[in-house]
Amino acid sequence: MKMPKKPVKIAVVGGGAAGLTAAVAARYNGAEVTVLERMNRVGKKILATGNGRCNLSNTDLSINHYYGKNPKFAYGALSRFDFYKTMAFFEKLGIAWKVESGGKVYPVSNQASSVLDVMRHELEALGVETRCEAGVRDITRKNGRFILHLENGGIFKAERVIIATGGKAAPNLGSNGSGYALAEKFGHSIVEPFPALVQLKLAADFLKQIAGIKFDYEAEIMADKKSLARAAGEILFTNYGISGPPILALSRTAGEFLHRGEKVTLKLNIINYMSPDELEAFLLNRLRQQAHKPLAFSFVGFIHKRLVPVLLKEAGIEDINKPAGQLTAGERGAVLRILQDWRFQVTGTNSWPAAQVTAGGVDVKDVDQKTMESKLEPGLYFAGEVLDIDGDCGGYNLQWAWSSGYVAGESAAVS
Repeated sequence: MKMPKKPVKIAVVGGGAAGLTAAVAARYNGAEVTVLERMNRVGKKILATGNGRCNLSNTDLSINHYYGKNPKFAYGALSRFDFYKTMAFFEKLGIAWKVESGGKVYPVSNQASSVLDVMRHELEALGVETRCEAGVRDITRKNGRFILHLENGGIFKAERVIIATGGKAAPNLGSNGSGYALAEKFGHSIVEPFPALVQLKLAADFLKQIAGIKFDYEAEIMADKKSLARAAGEILFTNYGISGPPILALSRTAGEFLHRGEKVTLKLNIINYMSPDELEAFLLNRLRQQAHKPLAFSFVGFIHKRLVPVLLKEAGIEDINKPAGQLTAGERGAVLRILQDWRFQVTGTNSWPAAQVTAGGVDVKDVDQKTMESKLEPGLYFAGEVLDIDGDCGGYNLQWAWSSGYVAGESAAVS
């Protein structure tokens, strides 16, 4: 009599978005699955996504929203477990969802905790074992089986391993870069990581004067006098530099060029609702109407009053309290330039604790695009942020986690 096939034993290293999805997918396909998580609970980073609302995905999953040495690699998993399959997956788990501006998808509950709750419930219902405070410090292989050496001194054996440890962003939520060393052990190379979706540091001695000021600005990243990327929206000055959604969106590009050692410039247009000609006519008329007022005071009601003295000094005007009517044509031109073309040298980004995502990671050249399996070590798989794939802000990184996790889990179980 033919004996029933014994379920393949899979260890998922990391209990984040990618790891939990991989575990569910592997169990759906008959595998015996154990999740090994170094933190005291799984899914901590899921709870922080989308400002606590969990931006599940985006309706526009164009590959143009992804980055890395080979961003097209992401297409393999994104096409196999696409937007519709992802939403069907979460609907099955109990998540009702809605689409907001920019194609961003959120749970109707507006709670990231609800996403984690239904995933944990599914894991428990499926009989997936979850071990917390079980960080993996090393992986070896003997007699065709992987031996996972835990930080607590324990050992776990598996026939297949999925590394879903995340990158280095937000280490307080569990990502400490430990997966890179595990990958290197099996010959994989690492594209040096750097923080992305993070605030920018600027070279300016007046930042403390204007910290806390918010405006709807247009921002642009430049290098070697060439425009690289631009975004618009609410921008916040800080005592170290600048923040806000547009800045986070541009930070990946800024970080990449800074990482190469290139000089990066941030250009701000703080009056982006007028054309240059319209702004010139407006300013000329305003100065005429308020010619008797001190120059700095003449801008009150038009520009944030804490910003006015800084802007005028940046325009090269020494006496900012002279009568507005005494502003020369050259000085007026300098003010116009600052209002729509204010430039700062970007000196860096904030560090890993402030970053939302990691750029860089395990080089995808040695990973199968269709299965997420290592080309160097059969039975070893990767999923999520540990790989050299990262996306724009707006649900793209979580979608990569769901897609790569599901494909890795399914492939590991059936191959």
